[in-house]
This record gives sequence, C-alpha cells and structure tokens, in this order.
Amino acid sequence: MTTDGLCNAPGVVDVVALGESMVTFLPSRPGRLADVPSFDRAIGGAESNVACMLAAAGHSARWVSRVGADGFGDHLVETIGAYGVDVTSVRRDPARPTGVYFRTAGDRATDAHEVAYYRAGSAASAMSVTGVDLSAVRAGRILHLSGITAALSDGCRELLRELTAPRPGRPLVSFDVNHRPGLWPHPGGPALLKDLARRADLVFVGEDEAWGLTGPEEIRAALPEPEVLVVKQGPAGATAFHGPHATFVPALTVDVVAAVGAGDAFAAGFLSATLRGLPPRDRLRHGHLWAAAALTAPGDLAAPPARDHADRLAALDDTAWGRLRLGPGWTAGTQGAEEEVRTP
Repeated sequence: MTTDGLCNAPGVVDVVALGESMVTFLPSRPGRLADVPSFDRAIGGAESNVACMLAAAGHSARWVSRVGADGFGDHLVETIGAYGVDVTSVRRDPARPTGVYFRTAGDRATDAHEVAYYRAGSAASAMSVTGVDLSAVRAGRILHLSGITAALSDGCRELLRELTAPRPGRPLVSFDVNHRPGLWPHPGGPALLKDLARRADLVFVGEDEAWGLTGPEEIRAALPEPEVLVVKQGPAGATAFHGPHATFVPALTVDVVAAVGAGDAFAAGFLSATLRGLPPRDRLRHGHLWAAAALTAPGDLAAPPARDHADRLAALDDTAWGRLRLGPGWTAGTQGAEEEVRTP
C-alpha cells in the first residue's frame, strides 16, 4: 500500500484509529493537583482525537477500542460518536474500568506540570488480537496507530505487531511514535517503538523522542523503510521524507491558548491532506494549520479549520506563509479572522 494508492473499496472508511481514550479531568484553576478544588470533565486519547478531528472535517472515521461497562465508558462512546465517528466497534468490558486521568492547567513542557493516570488494568489494556474486531480495524483507507497503545500491555503490543505486519491488502498504516516514558514498565520501550515504526507506511516522530538521534536526515537514516516519514522539529517546523525526497515547512507563529493537543492535530491535518492527495508541502502546511487550531483553543481537542479557509492559507507563497500569525478564532474563516492572520 502506498500513500498515493489508497484503497477505495465499498464499505471502507477513510480512517480507522485504534487506541485508548480516557476521561480527562481538567482543573478549574492553575495550581498543584493537591490545591485544585474542582475539575471539569473532558476526553483525551491520541487516536480518538485524530478520529474526532477528521470526522469534524468531513472524513469518514472509525474508532476501535475497549471501554468499561460504566458511566465513563458511556461518556466516551457518546462524546466521540457525537463528532460523527463510527463507534460501533468499541467493545464494552464488564470486568475492567474505563481509564481516567487528572492534569494541571500548566504547560506540559514545564516541570510544574502534573498528570495523574488511573489506567492500570483498564478495559483498553485488554485489547488484543482476539479482543478487537480485526475486520473493522482493517476496513480503512488509513489505519492510524500510536506508540501509546504498545505501552499498555503485552496483549496490546502483540496487537500492534499483528496490525503492522506485512500482508496483502493491508491498509496504509500510519504510526505516531508518541513515546511517553512514564507509561513504559521496562527500558525496552524505545526499541520496540522503533521496530513498529519501521513496519509502518507513514510515521510521525518528534526530534525529542527519536532515540537520541539528531536532525531529520539522521532520523531518516535510522528509519528508511516507511514510505513517508514526518519529523516534527518543535517550533522550527517539520520535515517530510517522501521516498528519497525531503520537504521542510516552517511552523506558524501562534498566540497559544493551551499548549496541548497540537501533536494529534498535526497528524490529523497531515492525514486529511494525504487522503485528499495533496502534495507533501501542502500536507505539512495542513498539519501546521490543524496544530494551530488546537493551540489557539482550550482543551486537548479543537475543531479543525474550515477546509476552504485552510486551503487558501496553505496555498500562500513562502513569504506570506512566514508572516502568518494565528490567534483565537482564526479557524472560522470569517473576514475578521482573515484580517487577524495578516501581518502588516
């Protein structure tokens, strides 16, 4: 399967995303978890975030996972389904709970940020080759996975090995490395994630999680197998390798509201542009634009920009692209928002 030869068979959705989603509790004010008096409920999950944003942009998307037979599981299924995502393949587990987590309001990049996960033994950790509907998982033009799932259990690791194994008719496999050191119970996580990445067709990896390697070219040399490799370079931008060709697009200047969710949004924007057959530069630009949508909205999950508005911005020349400054409200594509993103 190649990124330019996506399957269009009847009954196949644009994207299937498999992974754990949890109920997220967001603090009512800044401060230590010990000091925050109350929390607001939301949802969080790398793969379900991607599915929700793609569905909101008009793509057909399916989320496959396991949740508990509890109220939090109800909330996840209902909330994700409300975005237009197909949730009929989500299995309910009567013996294991839905995972939850609490976090502080601060930037995740600071030492003051705290996250408290309650996901050990969760329903999603019981995902396995026999614990999900493999036919539903494989019925997508793109199958989107992440390294977070591999950290959940032995069964989840075997499931990802099965889904990334070469086989006739395999959907295009998108893999976001998403290395979260705190999730791994043993030091073998990075090597396993590298092995999974080498088996995928399209890989997203941040420079800060790339096995101690430095620079896009060095990372590409370590991952020659994926047809498309996207190296995210933080505030500098991102480089996409498409076969032997490399394309770099600088990141945008953004007035950040909440520094969360940008990585998932970038992946969703890049996948949307891939599904539309856009060239590498425009795939990267849509990734940056969708990331900017997440950064200029509160919470982990933001509405993507209107397609025609994003297409106009993605088509700008390099000079105009470099002058863009995006702030809250820019995604609506109204005249006022157009004026906000122009640089005098």
